[in-house]
Amino acid sequence: MKEFNVRIATIEDVKKFVSTVMSYDFDIDLISGRYAIDAKSIMGIFSIDLSKELKLVAHTDDTAELEEAISDFIVK
Repeated sequence: MKEFNVRIATIEDVKKFVSTVMSYDFDIDLISGRYAIDAKSIMGIFSIDLSKELKLVAHTDDTAELEEAISDFIVK
């Protein structure tokens, strides 16, 4: 399991983000406060506060490819 802090600010970002993470066969969650949602669910993402930084949790040990694919969203 690996965690990243991400920011998804616009509707276009949400579409791009979901399109990217859908290609991975392991579970990926987004956590906002006490809420955890499936990162592959566009409706789930729209149900949380996108004005804040989110925590992404990838349920795998091999995240190198994912990290590169979502690098535009990762808060450094």
